[in-house]
Amino acid sequence: MSVVAIVGRPNVGKSTLFNRLLGERKALVEDFPGVTRDRNYALVTRHAKPFTLIDTGGFEPASEDRMLVQMREQSQLAIEEADLVLFVLDGRAGLTPADEEVAALLRQSTKPVLYVVNKVDGPQQEQAAAEFYGLGIESFVAISAEHGQGINDLVNQICAQLPPAPRETAAADQVRLAVIGRPNVGKSSLVNRLLGAERVVANPEAGTTRDSIDSPFRYNGKDFLLIDTAGIRRKGRVSQKLEKYSVLQALKAMDRAHVVLLLIDAAEGITEQDLTVAGYAYERGRALVLVVNKWDAVAKDHRTLNQFTQQVRDQFKFLPFAPVLFVSALTGQRVAKIMETVEQVANEFNRKVSTAELNRVLQAAEAAHQPPIFQGKRVKLFYMTQTAVRPPSFVIFVNRQEGLHFSYRRYLANKIREPFGFLGCPIRIEYRDRVR
Repeated sequence: MSVVAIVGRPNVGKSTLFNRLLGERKALVEDFPGVTRDRNYALVTRHAKPFTLIDTGGFEPASEDRMLVQMREQSQLAIEEADLVLFVLDGRAGLTPADEEVAALLRQSTKPVLYVVNKVDGPQQEQAAAEFYGLGIESFVAISAEHGQGINDLVNQICAQLPPAPRETAAADQVRLAVIGRPNVGKSSLVNRLLGAERVVANPEAGTTRDSIDSPFRYNGKDFLLIDTAGIRRKGRVSQKLEKYSVLQALKAMDRAHVVLLLIDAAEGITEQDLTVAGYAYERGRALVLVVNKWDAVAKDHRTLNQFTQQVRDQFKFLPFAPVLFVSALTGQRVAKIMETVEQVANEFNRKVSTAELNRVLQAAEAAHQPPIFQGKRVKLFYMTQTAVRPPSFVIFVNRQEGLHFSYRRYLANKIREPFGFLGCPIRIEYRDRVR
């Protein structure tokens, strides 16, 4: 999936533009407590083109002496990861030396750049915006992110410059597995364990070319593709805020994956970035396995495993369905359990349940706990059917879907999981009013 980065000085309206582009998309809203979302990233779709939008947050120098250094590092970081850069300028403040510094940096890049002059609210600002041609650019897009002016033109130009989505060439029955993790969490060691011990897990066919990104292998007679995110790292020697950009590599891997292995450092514990990445996997409908690595480095007694498991469940409240594994990639402890679990989760992710089975469960759930009363009448559940797999998706037809409280929707989701499991899989349930 393409990445579009918004860069520019502080207070030029980057976040306002981010919210404007995000707010107009039509997407499923998950009313599920505990999903940790970093608003610097968003999945946006325009003109049938999905892309990841990033708000870089502005240049925040640690001191006056480091101002240009910090600006350069953050800009280079965004440019490196992006397929398209939106360079936002302040139409009210006019052209500044800092703008010229960033523009010079962008000219050294091979990435396409759209110059966006924000806060252009009227004819006077439109005339004043002409000074930005002093940057040596051929054109710019004048907008008012606050009032929505010029946004349609900007969206059209964004979509025109985005590269076409790559065609999927993998086999239909191949399971794509992404290994995600923070720097130094032991991800590379785990990848080596999964792919290097060929007599145990990995069994590449003759002639298969393996590189640092995609590694096809066979396990238990089935084809898998390991999507390695070895590029996740902290770039440069700047503030820890820049580590959030490593999430981009995880997002790119998740866009192609069916199952995500999220590695957690047992010694360091669960971090905000772990929750952020897991939240994106959930939102994208990916199956997920939580892998606590470096378990050999933890001092343990008879209570340690249960205590850490409870900690994981408390932190990842939005993933009660995700299995939790405790391994050591360094020693190989319990690593074999990973592929056993992945195979099981992949089967659940692709599971199709008959309409008859679903409606038996729905009727039993309704009999055990009746739907709520809405505007003087009880909500009725008519029938249910599965509409898709990867992730398992369902539609329940009702008479007044707006009358179903979130708590009852959660109840129905739990009732569906009881007989069918769907281990490691998020499930999507859409409620529709039945049309007579």
